[in-house]
Amino acid sequence: MEAELVALATAGATMLVQQMATDGWAAVRGRMAAFLARRRGTADEEALEGELEVWRADLVAAQEEGDQDGVAGVTAAWRLRLRRLLREDPAAAAELRALLDEMAPERDRQTVREVHNTISGGVQHGPVIQAGVVSGDVTFPTPPNGPLTG
Repeated sequence: MEAELVALATAGATMLVQQMATDGWAAVRGRMAAFLARRRGTADEEALEGELEVWRADLVAAQEEGDQDGVAGVTAAWRLRLRRLLREDPAAAAELRALLDEMAPERDRQTVREVHNTISGGVQHGPVIQAGVVSGDVTFPTPPNGPLTG
């Protein structure tokens, strides 16, 4: 169960930070503030919205400066905060999942699948790709004298 909560906290933090840089931030900020207020047992959503705006300002400044560590730091801080919240209040997981579902654009939703490949039979003299989905024109050059033989 802990791994599931970690994954959910990671997804929540990633969604939150990604949305901070979009036009839809105001709606996400309000929804996240309401979520946090309910979990804290406080009605002070406005203060939480202000706190979220401070985090957004930090993120935007890091992005403008090309500071990838700063961007990663904001994400890591929210991942830790959401992980702690979910550990203290496991019932919050369902609400966070619902929030993520609402905030994720339909076009970005994909089925997550596991891919397991096994390569056997010696040395491979060509490209080997492991992927869940490959689309578009994918071609691989062959050596000028044809395929290598092993």
